[in-house]
Amino acid sequence: MLVLGIETSCDETSVAIVEDSKVLSNLVYSQIQVHKKFGGVVPEIAAREHLKKLPVLFSELIDEVGIDISQIDGIAVTQGPGLIGALLVGVSFAKGLALRYNKPLVGVNHIVGHVYANYFAYPELKPPYIVLMVSGGHTLILKVSLENEIEIIGRSVDDAVGEAFDKIARILGLGYPGGPEIDKISKSGNPRAFNFPKPKMYDPDYDFSFSGLKTSVLYEVKKLLKEGYTQENLPIADLAASAQEAMIDVLIHKVTKAAQDNGIKDIVIAGGVAANSRLREKIQEYSGKLNFYTPPLEYCSDNAAMIARAGIEKLKKGKNDGLKIEPIPNFFEMMSKND
Repeated sequence: MLVLGIETSCDETSVAIVEDSKVLSNLVYSQIQVHKKFGGVVPEIAAREHLKKLPVLFSELIDEVGIDISQIDGIAVTQGPGLIGALLVGVSFAKGLALRYNKPLVGVNHIVGHVYANYFAYPELKPPYIVLMVSGGHTLILKVSLENEIEIIGRSVDDAVGEAFDKIARILGLGYPGGPEIDKISKSGNPRAFNFPKPKMYDPDYDFSFSGLKTSVLYEVKKLLKEGYTQENLPIADLAASAQEAMIDVLIHKVTKAAQDNGIKDIVIAGGVAANSRLREKIQEYSGKLNFYTPPLEYCSDNAAMIARAGIEKLKKGKNDGLKIEPIPNFFEMMSKND
């Protein structure tokens, strides 16, 4: 099955063509440089950037793959969750193509798309499995049943882990986005230099909380400055490595507990933070006890290939949302569809 994928949920414009579990082409335009000066994504600017770049990327994709759009079997587009303006650009573009070429169109849950990024590396992957979804917008633990039904069994009660990375990076004077910056500088730091809290780590539930950790880093920086440090000689690498270690320890403890409690041995990591090198390193400690699946690095952040791959599953079942499809920015509303 040959499927066109379109992704515009936040600050990456992406189009891809996927044949079963093989990516023929995946083009991504990142808006990081556009939003960097604001320290975060500005929704209105994001939507305008998608509007400018999506038609251009689509033309480049068709030229690169060397096929006629009439040859595809269907179109998959991110329906939500995400920024309403950004989603609207992608959905409208997809509807136009579906109408022009008379192709089935399916809306894809962005969270589910991230899970399916793993299928490019592990096409044999089958449920049941536990998902650790870690990104700038979401930190979730999902239970995927044998029937492919998704249940949210854990989530952050405040900041998502990617959001915490961004805020801690800002406190430490690092760049945006914070996750890659902290990952990079932490390689030269001591992860045990500071004993930052690990909120909710030993609570009986599978929920997360990262806002308190962010505050602890802020107070530690203020304390060091009072003790005579300056902004120039703060132990940034140690602070970053210690904060990162605390977050990753909580993530791994919670998801392994969820897997063990539910009698499931397979754990799928998904989302942008799945690219974190320390997270990938630490899960190796569980090899032999649990099976961890991580997506290829190029498919960790938002991309259209994962959307196309998830869409293939819906199209194989004969689903077609058609021209009535509308964006669903709300996370809970989108997750309740569970299709």
